[in-house]
Amino acid sequence: MSKIWNAAEYDISRRRLIPCYDLLYSTAVELAARSIKVSSPAILDLGAGTGLLSELVLQKIGSASLHLLDESPEMLAKAQQRLAQYSPKVHIQQLTGSLPSGKFHAVISSLAVHHLTNEDKLDLFKRIHQSLLPGGVFINAEQILGENEWQQQLYEDMHLNGARALGSDEDEIRAAQERMQHDKCATLSDQITWLKEIGFENAASFFHSFRFAVYAGWKSAG
Repeated sequence: MSKIWNAAEYDISRRRLIPCYDLLYSTAVELAARSIKVSSPAILDLGAGTGLLSELVLQKIGSASLHLLDESPEMLAKAQQRLAQYSPKVHIQQLTGSLPSGKFHAVISSLAVHHLTNEDKLDLFKRIHQSLLPGGVFINAEQILGENEWQQQLYEDMHLNGARALGSDEDEIRAAQERMQHDKCATLSDQITWLKEIGFENAASFFHSFRFAVYAGWKSAG
């Protein structure tokens, strides 16, 4: 669904539209840094967009064999420019397609998986588990669904009011609401349950602020 974003404005609008931006991304980065134990690890960024999350991770851990996957050529062109020093391998495709060949120390994602149906999310999580090396980690900074109607309304109110406070005007708010009509969010509890059922170890939420969360799971090292 990144094709409905303007690649030229994506980064700056994302910071305005995510009230917990710094904590969301810093949590994902810290999990990656604590989980990756080798130099120049193989990392796959799913729904990589402009390469924002990958850049933050690599600033923390240094070099990597980096793979970027996204359906938008415009987004990936920005990512290639941003991450040129790392010579990333680019895969222009949807998340429902086959993942790049090879095994990875980490699979990361930010605000992309919620565009999939629950069935496709579960299938993706299975394929991610298969693609990880023993001890590898899957980290997802994600937009989630409330557990009930009351909670979901609270999430929406807190999100949009927070975005306004950060400088989003009503045109940007309307555009965000139109995009979110395409979302297929799942609850945080369901997604963590799916990871556990697939076989991820220590699957849990590591940050949660209303409709935004970071969760992760590890493949057994045995």
